[in-house]
Amino acid sequence: MSVDLVLGPRPDEAGPPINGPRSYPADVEARLAVDAEQIIARYPHPRSALLPLLHLVQAEDGYLTAAGIGFCATQLGLTDAEVTAVATFYSMYRRTPTGTYLVGVCTNTLCAIMGGDAILKSLEDHLGIQPGQTTADGAVTLEHVECNAACDYAPVVMVNWEFFDNQTPATACALVDSLQAGTEVVPTRGAPLCTFIETARTLAGLGGPARPGPGGAGAATLAGLRIAHELEMSAPPVPAAPDSTDPAPGDAEAEAVESAKNEPAPGPSATVPAEPGTEETDPSATDSGN
Repeated sequence: MSVDLVLGPRPDEAGPPINGPRSYPADVEARLAVDAEQIIARYPHPRSALLPLLHLVQAEDGYLTAAGIGFCATQLGLTDAEVTAVATFYSMYRRTPTGTYLVGVCTNTLCAIMGGDAILKSLEDHLGIQPGQTTADGAVTLEHVECNAACDYAPVVMVNWEFFDNQTPATACALVDSLQAGTEVVPTRGAPLCTFIETARTLAGLGGPARPGPGGAGAATLAGLRIAHELEMSAPPVPAAPDSTDPAPGDAEAEAVESAKNEPAPGPSATVPAEPGTEETDPSATDSGN
């Protein structure tokens, strides 16, 4: 079996610049400001709210626009450049219009070996689009994604960040057919599926309708724990905390350094040790003949 290695960024990794009008219409701005106030209030420093605010404006537009960037900058007292630097660093922030369902195929090492690359190629052919593009009906945006910490269920496809485990080219094509047809699909685990915009509002911390879903870890995730129990294995005991009366490690060194700081600096009459191979002389002695 041969594995193709892709060196350098894929075509969909370098998104376009964020252009367009810098501000929203007044009514949209006022509505978003109410949500932004609620988000910012959760943080001791307003700038810490930047990531959820970016999800908020992404929920408004389906991707990040110049108006969204400008809104976040105004709310937090930042420049557009500072906000853009953060927005373009994280892959969950989109720079192009996104469909109702963002379908991501994991192409990291384990998923690729287990068939992730074949799944991505099948979806490209089946949908007639490349990663980073959206179907003409606006239903599906296809992308490749990096590891989503689901290697025990490889190969994995994610739809709006919900897991669809142990996929094949055939099951993945059937999945996107159902999404385009509006047929209900159920993730392998996690919450029921919602739209991309609903997901963005959830990530902004604004909640949404209750979406109970299957809970707990799956059998593959717990395989190591099950084997450990069967073999009566357990973690080593936690070492006891040191006695509070004992000096903490490094205290002696710290005291020595502090003591050295308090020593008087050598004065002009101090004896300076001679270098090896030379005789010590009295620095105050002078040659009266000179």
